[in-house]
Amino acid sequence: MIDSWLELGAVLRRNPLRTSLTALGVFWGLLMLILLLGFGEGLEDVATQNFARRASNSVFLWGGRTSMPYKGMRPGAWVGLRDGDVDPLSEIPGVKQVSPRLQLGGWRDGNLVVRGNKTGTYNIMGDTPSIFDVLTVELAKGRVLNPFDLDEQRKVAVIGEQVQRELFGRDQPIGELIRVQGVYYTVVGVVRSTRADDRGDRDNSSVHVPLTTFQKAYNQGDRLGWIALEVADGASSVQVENEAKALLRERHGVHPDDINAIGGHNAQEEVERIENLFGGIRMFIWFVGAATLATGVVGVSNIMLVVVRERTRELGLRRAVGATGWSIMMLILREAIVLTLLAGLIGLGAGVIAVEGTAWFLGPDHELVGNPGLDPQVALVAFGVLLIAGAFAGLLPAQRAARIHPVEALRSE
Repeated sequence: MIDSWLELGAVLRRNPLRTSLTALGVFWGLLMLILLLGFGEGLEDVATQNFARRASNSVFLWGGRTSMPYKGMRPGAWVGLRDGDVDPLSEIPGVKQVSPRLQLGGWRDGNLVVRGNKTGTYNIMGDTPSIFDVLTVELAKGRVLNPFDLDEQRKVAVIGEQVQRELFGRDQPIGELIRVQGVYYTVVGVVRSTRADDRGDRDNSSVHVPLTTFQKAYNQGDRLGWIALEVADGASSVQVENEAKALLRERHGVHPDDINAIGGHNAQEEVERIENLFGGIRMFIWFVGAATLATGVVGVSNIMLVVVRERTRELGLRRAVGATGWSIMMLILREAIVLTLLAGLIGLGAGVIAVEGTAWFLGPDHELVGNPGLDPQVALVAFGVLLIAGAFAGLLPAQRAARIHPVEALRSE
C-alpha cells in the first residue's frame, strides 16, 4: 500500500508544471465557490439584520382614498382612521397587540425641535408603549413610554440617537427639556435603531411622545395616522391583514372590494421575499461554482488521458505480468481523485482564510458585507463534491487504460 502511494507521488512530481496547471482549474473552482458562498452569507446578514428585534409578523394599516362609490360615498373620498378603530382591531383572532400612531405633518415632513440654543428638524411621533415592540430599535438610555404616560397625558419624550447627538452632544439628555411647536417635553429615554438603511436613519431621527398628549397638544382630536398590528405566534399575518382591512372598510362605509381605501404593509411578506431572493441567489452561486469546478474537472480528465497515453508501455507491461483491468482502473482513478482532492482542498482552505480574514479585518456587522462566514456543512458538501468530481475526472481515462492490450502496448513507440 505504501509503495502505491509513493508511486503516486512520483507520478505527480514527474511533470510539476503540468500537474500544477491541471490542479489550478479545480483550485480556482472551489475558491470561487467558497468566496461566493461566504460573502453571500454576509450580504444576507446585511439584509436580514434590518428585521432584527422587529416583530416580522407585523401588519401596518393606514387610510387611503376610495376608488369605488358605495352608500353615497363618492370615489376619491378620504378614509381616516380613528381611536375607535383600535379596540375592534384588537379583537380580531391572531392579533397580539395594536399600536396606533400619529405624525406631526406628513410621512416625510420634519418639525423643528429646540433645546436651549440648538435646533434640529426631526420626525415627531405620537405613540403608545407597544410600538417599541414593533420598531427596529433598542433602548440606549432611560426608559420608553409606559401606560401612565398615556393615561395622564404626560409631556415626556423618547428621542432617537441622532436627536441626542445633535441636540445634546455629550450632555446627559435624561430629564432635560425639548420644545416642539411651543410645547415642552421632558426627555425620559433614548433609543437607537438596529437597522442600517433609510428606515434606521428615520428611527434615529424621531421623537416619540405619548399619543394622548400628542392628540391634545396639537389639536388632533381622535385622528390616527396609521395602526400597527403585532400578529401572535402561529397566526397567519396574511389572514389577519385581510380581516383587519375588511373590518376597517366596513366601519368606514367603504365598498368591500375597494382595495385602495385601506392601505397596508405586511412585514412577514417582506421577510419572505428577502428569504426567497437569497434562496435564488444561493442556487445561482452553487450553479456558478459547480460550472467553474466542472471546467477544472474536465481539465483533469483531459490531462489524465494524456497521462494514460504517455504511460501506455508501462500499463501494458503491468498487464503482461498479471495486473488486472480493475487494478489498472483503480491506479488511474486514484491519481485523478488525489489530484482533484489536493487542488480542491487547497482552494477550500484559501477561500475559508479569505472569508474569515475579511470578517476579522472589517469587524462584525459591517454595513457592506455584514458577517461573512462559511457553514461547516458547506465544507462537508464541498469535500463530497470533490470526491465525486475526482471520480468522474478519472473514469474515462481509467476505462481506456483498462482496455489496453499488453502486446499492442509493448509495440507502441
